[in-house]
Amino acid sequence: MDPSLVKIPPLRDLTIDNITENVILINSLCEDARMKYVLERLVTHLHDFARETRLSFDEWMAGIRFLTETGQICTDVRQEFILLSDVLGLSLLVDSIDHPKPPNSTEGTVLGPFHTHEAPQMSHGDSMSQDTAGEPLLVVCNIKDRTGHPIPGVKIDIWETDSTGHYDVQHADRSGPDGRCVMHSDAKGEFWFKAIKPVPYPIPHDGPVGKLLKKLHRHPYRPSHMHFMFEKEGYDHLITSLYLRNDPYETSDAVFGVKDTLVVDLGVVDATIAAKYGVKEGTLLMTYDFVLVTDAETKALREHNSQVALDKLGRKVKIVNGLPIPDLD
Repeated sequence: MDPSLVKIPPLRDLTIDNITENVILINSLCEDARMKYVLERLVTHLHDFARETRLSFDEWMAGIRFLTETGQICTDVRQEFILLSDVLGLSLLVDSIDHPKPPNSTEGTVLGPFHTHEAPQMSHGDSMSQDTAGEPLLVVCNIKDRTGHPIPGVKIDIWETDSTGHYDVQHADRSGPDGRCVMHSDAKGEFWFKAIKPVPYPIPHDGPVGKLLKKLHRHPYRPSHMHFMFEKEGYDHLITSLYLRNDPYETSDAVFGVKDTLVVDLGVVDATIAAKYGVKEGTLLMTYDFVLVTDAETKALREHNSQVALDKLGRKVKIVNGLPIPDLD
């Protein structure tokens, strides 16, 4: 960049007290108002963190090494940075901010590090698990809008672990996807499939995130759950999970994913349901009524929540493209 073509603000003599305003000043040339605002707040909080903790050089270097190791262990099927975000509660926080849910709608939760795009397309009634050691489970659900009308043609991405608590991608000798599938809701907004009863399992803890948890005296376990992701044009993208009630880790999920509205009791298939869905009587049964929210509803609620939250912080902002930026008018 030719300095003669850009009016760069001169930096003042740098001290602990003025370094923050100088960094914000030099970043102020950015023409993207949202990016400039995000960087201004990031720098402010990072610098305040260093000042408040009186961060030492050795601690700073330990943090750099930790982040470096986190990146080095990432692969196409293992996202350690998502895992780090999960165990710090950031993933759930971001989802709750970006995908707020009005009353009487299904809440979202964390994506987790093991979603893939290689799940096979399946029809209603198919079995997504080939694990013969797992306890058979019939899942029968429906999808509606907030007025109670069924939503047909929703793409549903579903995934869970095997009976040992491992996702398919964690097995080095796997021959293809298992314990996951994609299907679409029918004309009545319904979908159903065969799976196995979810089991609790530890998140990967052989890397930097696991070392962090051990240092914090935290366990790496997640309660028994099944993942669901819903997509349809005109509706807010929903990532959620259903958790089994009374799981030993229900109240101490390592990634903070459990919400009361997503905790379910398993039932048992009776003779009528067995005949209707072609499973054995006595099979475990999971049912749930998912309620999706329109894009317009989510956008309006997100903007309202942002304005209220930032007003409380005393920050004068305006909403542009659904996101806050400083209001300089």
